[in-house]
Amino acid sequence: MGLVRVGVDIGGTFTDVALEHEGGLATSKVLTDYAAPEAAILEGIRLAAERASIPLAEIGQVIHGTTLVTNALIQRRGAKTAFITTEGFRDVIEMRSENRFEQYDLNLVLPEPLVPRQHRHVAAERVAADGTVLKALEDAEIARLVRLVEQGGYEAAAVGFMHSYANPEHERRMAEALRAALPDLAISVSSVVSPQMRELPRFNTVIANAYVQPQMAQYLARLVARLRESGVEAPVFMLHSGGGLISVETAMEQPVRLLESGPAGGAIFAAGYARAHGIDKALSFDMGGTTAKICLIEDGQPKTASSFEIARTYRFKKGSGMVVSTPVVEMVEIGAGGGSIASIDRMGRIQVGPHSAGSEPGPACYMRGGSDPTVTDANLLLGRLDPENFAGGAIPLDPGLSKQAVEAALSQTGLAVSDAAFGVTEMVDENMANAARVHTVEHGRDIEHFTMIAFGGGAPLHASRLCEKLGIDRLIVPPGAGVGSAIGFLRAPFSYEATRGLFQRLDAFDAGTVNAVMEELEAEARGFVEAGARGLPTETRLVAFMRYTGQGWEIPVRLPKTRFEADDAAMLLAAFEEAYTVLFGRSIAGIAVEVTNWGLTVATETPPVAPVMAPSEVSDAPVLRSRPVFDAALRSEVGAREVRRADLVTGAAVNGPAIVIEEETSTIITSAYRLTAQADGALLIERKEARS
Repeated sequence: MGLVRVGVDIGGTFTDVALEHEGGLATSKVLTDYAAPEAAILEGIRLAAERASIPLAEIGQVIHGTTLVTNALIQRRGAKTAFITTEGFRDVIEMRSENRFEQYDLNLVLPEPLVPRQHRHVAAERVAADGTVLKALEDAEIARLVRLVEQGGYEAAAVGFMHSYANPEHERRMAEALRAALPDLAISVSSVVSPQMRELPRFNTVIANAYVQPQMAQYLARLVARLRESGVEAPVFMLHSGGGLISVETAMEQPVRLLESGPAGGAIFAAGYARAHGIDKALSFDMGGTTAKICLIEDGQPKTASSFEIARTYRFKKGSGMVVSTPVVEMVEIGAGGGSIASIDRMGRIQVGPHSAGSEPGPACYMRGGSDPTVTDANLLLGRLDPENFAGGAIPLDPGLSKQAVEAALSQTGLAVSDAAFGVTEMVDENMANAARVHTVEHGRDIEHFTMIAFGGGAPLHASRLCEKLGIDRLIVPPGAGVGSAIGFLRAPFSYEATRGLFQRLDAFDAGTVNAVMEELEAEARGFVEAGARGLPTETRLVAFMRYTGQGWEIPVRLPKTRFEADDAAMLLAAFEEAYTVLFGRSIAGIAVEVTNWGLTVATETPPVAPVMAPSEVSDAPVLRSRPVFDAALRSEVGAREVRRADLVTGAAVNGPAIVIEEETSTIITSAYRLTAQADGALLIERKEARS
């Protein structure tokens, strides 16, 4: 019997489980338990195993992704943390970069530092940018700081000294002294967690890691123990935010790498279908109960970045949060989910989100005490959801409660209930369309040339309308879309990205120095990967973060090799100019180019996917019934053909308006599109007529 593997994704509303076995894939979706997240995991695994007729003891691997780290940082539910830094730099995390993300807001609210000023302690030491020690860290100074931490009653400590990426010796000595004196203290060191240039993101990263480390270590230990008690003896791996697997022990040491682990699984899920269907340019659209995530996928790989922004004071407003330096799958995230709450602003307009009803109490129609109208309530009133078969019938919906919620909250608009519900869905669709447009423009791309891949419980309901707004002609809804992120976990490679700040001007490129650092990075990354890969073949990738001299920020440049010759400066320059031209339309002649940071990834090889061939024959799909659904583009109610996804054979086709029903979600095909079932079970939805 093959290895039975389980992917588990904790979201803001639902906990999704995908169990892969020889007979196929079994899934489950249960409401997230905020008080004890592991309880929902165990229930979801039990349900999926029961559907697959698999004893829990036969599960051989558990892969977990979670937003708990992000939630702990947003809600400030972390450990009491001390921050030890270089004298004179105590307030870096509070001064930030002085960027005004809302230029004309005189009452701008910035995020409070995770560590208040009285808990930030300074050391009389200094290292230069080239690693030279300008002021040695004396033993007496170390002893003084250890006493301060001991007297402060801290649960965690973060150590971040200036330019420690170039010379980490002072940080190492400080950490060793803390461990010797306080063995129960959780200690994070910036030269280990984020050894890169720029003190603000580096300090933020090490502080965030220390802040959540005790809580995440306890949660993961509790999860493993509960799994063992239930009969699941399998090793547990975590999906990190860069889209790869790490051991649960590594996750306990560096929980900051789990910031976007759930959404990263969705991007991996979409990338696999992009490769299978031969799609060079794909836009993954993941909409759950709380948020919507959009990611660019090119040449079968999700876009990645070296930094991420958390705990925004203006939710989903870029620039209003704390920037941390950790590898992430790059995506735009907005407060647009099934549980997003609709309201009226001061100008009498319908607004949706960013606040969500989540799973507790959930949308009004869930009959769990919610009274606010949500996107799910609006979709129910517009006929897009079947109240008797939502979540396979596990969660019955009450349209009467949805109507009451919409009337109570949106009546002052003067709109009828159906019109108000349409306003809610149209607003959330427009918000998502705008986010997608901005995201593609920021990467120098034209969104009309992309194919959308939609998954998550909410995305198939909204994807056709989103394509209408964006001018996208092709849409794919993969099988298992409702639990796409959990399935993506099962497709993720074991990987680890090691980073290092090493400044090199190309006109003074020192191949020997760079190669020595690359060897260290590869050894570090390989050590983490081989713990779980167990002999699987691996590949090594290198990204250099480069800029023109005088510029404030770098761009990532993928390089074709990881070791260099003395004359490779020309190759680096050509790679940079090509990447720069893609982003900005042109390169700049006559200006020197420099590298600031390097990121080397070791990952198990991505297995090839079988190409999906177009159906040789097309036939009409079996229609269960016709039911009324509101079509946004036509601004009227239409009769939509309802088909069951399980009944669709390869080549089965249906013209919109139509609804495809399945246990985890429903797919809406608007009047402008036509659906054709593919050989791999995916739904290909294409525009009926070419746009003029």
